[in-house]
Amino acid sequence: MKSQKTTQTMKPATAAKKLGIHLGAAPAEFQEGVVSRDELNALQSNPPAWLRELRSQGPHPRAVAAAKLGISIAGLARGGVTEPLTTEQIEALKADPPEWLQGERATQAEARREAARIKERNAKRSEGESGERTATRPHARASRARS
Repeated sequence: MKSQKTTQTMKPATAAKKLGIHLGAAPAEFQEGVVSRDELNALQSNPPAWLRELRSQGPHPRAVAAAKLGISIAGLARGGVTEPLTTEQIEALKADPPEWLQGERATQAEARREAARIKERNAKRSEGESGERTATRPHARASRARS
């Protein structure tokens, strides 16, 4: 028996997230329909004008805006940014960063340094573990011998 391949589809919100765009700024036909995996691949490989415009000018979703500003999504929220930002707004913030943005960038830099330190520490630990190991601990062998 031959099984038919079903087309994978996704909600517009999922497709917008994968495309890195703000759903509310997408055309109505994109927002109201479902998107197949093939359609998503076509949009990614050959983006139409509306998608190119959204990617370059915005409004951008929080994750994209945060990445462009060099901070976390939580940092955007702590800074009071609740609405999607356009590229122009992001560039204005970068040109004259408010105090909250400077603080969030410092926090983000510290978090990255800490993550790198932990990664390095774990790498050293795994190198040490891959070296010679003894089958049993000496004190464990001695206590078993006395029993």
